[in-house]
Amino acid sequence: MATLDVFHHNVPAESDFGYSQAIRSGELIHVSGQLSLDEAGTFVYAHDFTAQLKQTYANMDKVLDHYTVSRKQVISQTLYGVDLRRNAAATADGNLAYFGDHRPVSTVLGISELTFPGQVIEISCIFDTRLPA
Repeated sequence: MATLDVFHHNVPAESDFGYSQAIRSGELIHVSGQLSLDEAGTFVYAHDFTAQLKQTYANMDKVLDHYTVSRKQVISQTLYGVDLRRNAAATADGNLAYFGDHRPVSTVLGISELTFPGQVIEISCIFDTRLPA
């Protein structure tokens, strides 16, 4: 029987909504939508797309650190953004800064709202640990 390696940031939303931040199943790591939460699990940077994007990727890095994987092992990214047309340049800049020359597949969706008031971005990813770090 296979076992799952589950990761939590240990923030209240995980128990309030009943989810894990990430689950490793075999060679793949599936990461829930990361967002702009601080260490205490408080939503931060309401309505500030660039600051939320930076914090969201910082939270993604915590998941990478837990599983000792690198950004180069991301095979798929899904980004959900509010007012995406206005934030297209910030989305592109943040994505390029985070991934450098690595190019995972990416789906970017413009949506009307997210969970927290003032939340404008959320990102989920899939990692493949068989890829070179």
